[in-house]
Amino acid sequence: MSESTQQTDQPMMTAMRQEEHGGPEVLHAVEVPRPQPGISEILVRVHAAGVNPTDWKHRSGRRFLGDPPYTLGWDVSGVVEAVGLGVTLHAPGDEVFGMLPYPYGAGSHAEYVTGPSRAFVAKPESIDHIQGGAIPLAALTAWQCLVDIADVAAGDRVLIHGAAGGVGHLAIQIAKALGAHVIGTASEPKHDLLRELGADETIDYRTVDFAQEAADIDVVLDTIGGDTQLRSLDTLVPGGVLVSTVPIPVEGRDEKAEELGVRAVSMLVEADQAGMRAIAELVEDGKLRAVIADTFPLAEAAKAHEAGETNRTTGKLVLTVGDGEG
Repeated sequence: MSESTQQTDQPMMTAMRQEEHGGPEVLHAVEVPRPQPGISEILVRVHAAGVNPTDWKHRSGRRFLGDPPYTLGWDVSGVVEAVGLGVTLHAPGDEVFGMLPYPYGAGSHAEYVTGPSRAFVAKPESIDHIQGGAIPLAALTAWQCLVDIADVAAGDRVLIHGAAGGVGHLAIQIAKALGAHVIGTASEPKHDLLRELGADETIDYRTVDFAQEAADIDVVLDTIGGDTQLRSLDTLVPGGVLVSTVPIPVEGRDEKAEELGVRAVSMLVEADQAGMRAIAELVEDGKLRAVIADTFPLAEAAKAHEAGETNRTTGKLVLTVGDGEG
């Protein structure tokens, strides 16, 4: 059989691809060969996939993937279509959710995606695929910041910047589940939501200096960066920790942290089955849910990027594939 015939017979799928860096307009729906699961991988028929700030940062060339072409997306919620050699944790027909390895495992903004079987766990029956697609990357980021790095314990005072955003609103719920006293910064119109999610105190960063309002903080989760990092250090108790999701620290941060006797670290989220299992348990217990800001069909990924780049989104944006809930 000729190579051209083999290509013609290969199953195809729709994916959102970009051939160059740029604005949302560089995203296009294209037909590409459906991937096949390799050793220890599963093929997932995607029902929903979250859109995160890292997506539009990569789209514009401000992150780690290098030059296109590529398909973005790390969040996945869907149904296992096929499994590769050696896979024992999942079987065709299983509903799963998880995060593809970050950053080089991107590709969930498509009808099908492959990924390591241990990047996925069973999707809780209590949520649909839209919730499943919204949760993984942002919740894993919050979990790894609060649990793996900061070791938040009951009674700790936790300050969360950008508390109404994708990571922030999930971090509130995770910190509360850990027994922390949670203080969230956001614009005043979002304070009711923060309290609904479990925040004990709220600060309107636009009208007051959070560094004057928040004191005796054990852990700061920073999703903003810049001067916010430096001023956050002043709120920490000796031995406290600032964990930032912004990969490049502001100049002088680490030196100031050392002078104050506190710790400052930057992190990037990692695929993590143990973390996903803990997150799934919180979901099942009714302690964790994603606030869905909006959903878009897969072909309208550019509109999702446009919405996200306004920096006014509360909660998560999600792409749906098919009915998004099947």
